[in-house]
Amino acid sequence: MVAEEENCGNREERVRKLVEAGYETVAREIIACIRCPLHESAIKRVIGKGSCNPKVFFIGEAPGESENKSGIPFYGRAGKKLDQMVEYMGLSEEDWFVTNTVKCRPPGNRKPRVQEIECCKPFLIAQITLLNPKLIILLGNTAEKSFCPERKLEWGVPVEHEGRTILKLYHPAALIYTASKIEVQRGFIDKNRELWQ
Repeated sequence: MVAEEENCGNREERVRKLVEAGYETVAREIIACIRCPLHESAIKRVIGKGSCNPKVFFIGEAPGESENKSGIPFYGRAGKKLDQMVEYMGLSEEDWFVTNTVKCRPPGNRKPRVQEIECCKPFLIAQITLLNPKLIILLGNTAEKSFCPERKLEWGVPVEHEGRTILKLYHPAALIYTASKIEVQRGFIDKNRELWQ
């Protein structure tokens, strides 16, 4: 497959081809992708990090400045909060994987646009299909709008969506700016531990 600038449609077909090709090909396709304008300012594509057999698959919003330079998701301050959250959840390195709704940093740290999310979504769906997690945790509203745009989820309340269990939690950056959310988030985690244990 050759990444080329074209309409971002045919999601099912793109996902099928990516899944058939395997995870290494998905990573190569992400690096080569020029389907939306975000690639123009990308220093590095941010594919994901974590286990290839995760119980929990975290989806964040988009790479920030540190992630754009390093190619590693949740590399900056929000990453430290994610690490604390993972530790509180009792997850080992083998238990989780994290990526974002888009793999390139939006300019000026803005939220990714719908068209950008749609262009990148086949990569996200292929990653989920290939890694086959027990639980998907959507970190914040952008992840929710990307993954299940037709639904409005309650914070900390698990639901079934397209054959998978999903749970919406606060994005780690929100815990930096609103410290009171840390205890609320821990309450959500405590209520839902059976989902990953």
